[in-house]
Amino acid sequence: MRITTMSLIVLMGAALSLHAKDDYKLGPDSMIQPGVPQGKVEKFHWKSDVFAGTERDCWIYVPAQYDKDKPAAVMVFQDGGNYQDLQKDFRVPIVLDNLIHKKDIPVMIGVFINPGVFPDKLVKGKKGQKAPASNRSFEYDTLSDQYARFLEKEILSEVGKKYNLRQDAAGRGIGGISSGGICAFTVAWERPDLFSKVLSHVGSFTNIRGGDRYPGMIRKTPKKPISVFLQAGANDLDNEHGNWPLGNLQMAKALAYKKYDYRFEYGDGAHNGKHGGALLPESLRWLWRGEVKKD
Repeated sequence: MRITTMSLIVLMGAALSLHAKDDYKLGPDSMIQPGVPQGKVEKFHWKSDVFAGTERDCWIYVPAQYDKDKPAAVMVFQDGGNYQDLQKDFRVPIVLDNLIHKKDIPVMIGVFINPGVFPDKLVKGKKGQKAPASNRSFEYDTLSDQYARFLEKEILSEVGKKYNLRQDAAGRGIGGISSGGICAFTVAWERPDLFSKVLSHVGSFTNIRGGDRYPGMIRKTPKKPISVFLQAGANDLDNEHGNWPLGNLQMAKALAYKKYDYRFEYGDGAHNGKHGGALLPESLRWLWRGEVKKD
């Protein structure tokens, strides 16, 4: 369902009553297709100064069509291990292969970043095993420019040493799921000069670290030059931090009020990547529609 001028009041009630089907399926653009050139994915490990003491795994997707003499567009994904995994919901490298081949999106480098961990701080996990303490919520849910600085000064700077990246905001997009979704919005909100395109899957626009304030902030802040694609589900989380469906409905309504370039896809899913994964090809086409140059 696409929400534009439709009243969201009815949907707010429906958000509390729909039974989950959550039966979204991946389409052909999320499958390896014969004759489509496949890009390569490289993994690297990063120790951060902006988030002092943290380390993380990262991946770079490089399309077969990449030309070092032509700056490539950039799409950054939080919880990158999930997004680049070809067996999970999103399968971004396959989607990029197919959409770039069809010239539905520009030639694009994908950057996949896991949240940081503190290797020297071991904590007990849910199954009793010890693992490095995660910095995910601090990095993703905090409303500040710190993560944007981390991307600009560290990750994009490092990737740019090896690959020719576009430097303009129109050539850069950012996405994520759950807390990674609000993180993507925060980066573009804080630094629209760096990123102009946001893709949020079941974004945590709730009071984990104050993210429920965004709808009010959007309404009272001069419009920023960013485009936003929101995906949410009526059967998402409802807990002490807030109600995820209502948080996303409020975001959509605020973006509509300020006349942002936005799209809202509201389904019956839960807090997972099924709906977002099924929508990924269409969401990327929509976000990058102004940057496609077809022969």
